[in-house]
Amino acid sequence: MDVMDGMCLVPVALHIRHLCSIQYIHLMAHDKLFEQRLAEALKAHGVKAEPKKMFGGVAFMVNGNMCVGITNKGDLMVRFEGARHDEILEWPGAKPMTFGHKNMRGFLFVDVDTVAGKAALDKWLKLSIAYVNALPKKVSPKKTTGSKVRKSATINTAKGKKSAKRG
Repeated sequence: MDVMDGMCLVPVALHIRHLCSIQYIHLMAHDKLFEQRLAEALKAHGVKAEPKKMFGGVAFMVNGNMCVGITNKGDLMVRFEGARHDEILEWPGAKPMTFGHKNMRGFLFVDVDTVAGKAALDKWLKLSIAYVNALPKKVSPKKTTGSKVRKSATINTAKGKKSAKRG
């Protein structure tokens, strides 16, 4: 490797490292340990929660409804009765969840440092679990297994219409 190659490689390496650090700030994956902690806490509350990857984070589904989650920025996302939104927004660590220019009533982000302790996390989980347990259960549609469904079709021929079955 000559000096010219080395000089060219350093700026490229710095440039690539710079891009990666920018991507890390904006696209940071959620904390797997926090995900495990949430799963265990939900289980301790007697809730059967199914993790589902969403929006660069993970959401925990209870009876097919989103209950809590972790954002791609590491915040806790909670769901609750929208009528209590203004009250719960005053709780420590609560941040509005916006869509466009509007706050999404019944959804908040919670600063992860605020829920570092068991009691604080449990407070938010109980809020979300109570709300989601009151919702009707959502059943996801069953996927078809690969069996072919016969369709009937009408084929136009020179002699007239003819019914045919395709399979």
